[in-house]
Amino acid sequence: MAELLLEILSEEIPARMQARAADDLKRLVCDGLTAAGLEFTSADGYVTPRRLALVVDGLPTETPDISEEKRGPKTDAPEKAVNGFLGSVGLTLGDLEKRETDKGEFFYAVIEKKGGSAIGKILDILGPAIWSFPWPKSMRWSDSKGSWVRPIQDILLMFDGRKVPGRIGFEGSVEFEFKNTTRAHRFLTDAVIEVKDFADYRKQLEVGHVVLDAADRRARIIEGAEKLAADAGLKLTDDPQLLDEVAGLVEWPVPLMGSIDAEFMDIPPEVLTTTMRKNQKYFALEDASGKLAPKFITVANKETPDGGAAIIAGNERVLRARLADAKFFWDQDRKETLASRTPQLRDITFHAKLGSLDEKIDRVQALAVDLAEGIGADKDKVRSAARLAKADLVTGMVTEFPEVQGIMGRYYALADGEAPEVADAIAEHYSPQGPSDACPTAPVSVAIALADKIDTLVGFWAIDEKPTGSKDPFALRRAALGVIRLVMENKLRAPLLETFRTAWKTGSYKGKGDEELADLLSFFADRLKVHLREQGVRHDLISAVFALGGEDDLVRLLARVEALGAFLGTEDGANLLTAYKRAAN
Repeated sequence: MAELLLEILSEEIPARMQARAADDLKRLVCDGLTAAGLEFTSADGYVTPRRLALVVDGLPTETPDISEEKRGPKTDAPEKAVNGFLGSVGLTLGDLEKRETDKGEFFYAVIEKKGGSAIGKILDILGPAIWSFPWPKSMRWSDSKGSWVRPIQDILLMFDGRKVPGRIGFEGSVEFEFKNTTRAHRFLTDAVIEVKDFADYRKQLEVGHVVLDAADRRARIIEGAEKLAADAGLKLTDDPQLLDEVAGLVEWPVPLMGSIDAEFMDIPPEVLTTTMRKNQKYFALEDASGKLAPKFITVANKETPDGGAAIIAGNERVLRARLADAKFFWDQDRKETLASRTPQLRDITFHAKLGSLDEKIDRVQALAVDLAEGIGADKDKVRSAARLAKADLVTGMVTEFPEVQGIMGRYYALADGEAPEVADAIAEHYSPQGPSDACPTAPVSVAIALADKIDTLVGFWAIDEKPTGSKDPFALRRAALGVIRLVMENKLRAPLLETFRTAWKTGSYKGKGDEELADLLSFFADRLKVHLREQGVRHDLISAVFALGGEDDLVRLLARVEALGAFLGTEDGANLLTAYKRAAN
């Protein structure tokens, strides 16, 4: 049995595309091998910033002879039918066999296919797999007619321990001659590596300062960063998404620790971590009390004779400039109150058919006050929070760092002397923004978050801008899931249809909206089914309860699902199911 090793060496592959690329290469090649009748024992894909690799083990070197039988028409069938069958199998009438079956006498064709070298079939698979690769974005370079995510430099192809002769191209694109050599780290070595097999390939890359496996790179980053943090008496913040991204930016990870100037430590920690994470790809550190420490971890792509001193100094210099901008915005923004900024929302369009952000705030405020009593929220605080909820969008800090919208509103509201409940509602009214996001529980926060999302949903249904298929440009599915979680996790007895009607009247939309709101309720039912399935609730219980129809109290609906599940888990429930099945049959 033979081993197939493929490496595509290119310019830097974007980190966000790497994991999927390794999976896609493995899928495309393995599917092709299976379709060609080439069995294998294992396949693994690997990716670094500069290379996409695949190793397939246990392949045959030769394909076996194959005998295939096809049944044709009856022997007394019309001549046209017989000739059509002969054309499809490439045989003459004399080559066919006649066989008697329980349905009559039929023509049979026995087709013998001679085996041959497996590499020929493999090459037929690799060309289309490489040149029609499903990158989210791709580019052309030089005079190439083919496209790839970044310009390809070389292609290594080994089979059964030997270099595969020949070249590869597809549909007139640039061609590459197969090699049995590759290059290791771009900056740390100029050596050309001659490869024998996958084990040798991986070992020599390691010697050449390239860690092939992304999981190994992540482990090295975590180990090195945690050691640096522990030596300084600090703790590394957990950030798996940043870890994945950084592992896709380096082939030879070297964690280094830098310092943040003391003058920037009074900036809100969310701003510090955002600019470090987004712009610089730095890991934040915390002290023993959980407070943000004046240190950061950066990951270099090479080792240096000075132990990374110059790299650390350069990163500190860049961070200093970015934080100087943040401190300027922080100081300038606090010179004006949030309330004084709300008139500027008139100049920001929420949607061409739904008016400005100021008009949206008017609707949200009215709806939130209507919801406040049922939630148990103070109406005056709800009014204040609704009016100020979007005001931080016109601050310099949020303009520069959009990720901290809401969060900065909270800081500015507290600086203005607003009640803590109001400030917290400003920060939390966007939540929950996904299944892993925390759900607000404070009454004022819940009222504003519900009103904001329901106003958005009713408004877009009123102008007939609903999600279609996989397209959801206004994140309405996420908004609906947010409403569902707010209601269910806070056990709010709020009939949705009645709330939708209130939002419709508040927006002064055309007509009574009965048809539109019934459709919106159906949309919610679909989202709730998905949410419950993700929570592990049996689909048949969900379908049974929804079959009753007309239920828009989510708490009561969930209680019915739980009650039905509990009943069916008893002996009486099992007996009832058995009796129903017999009657139905």
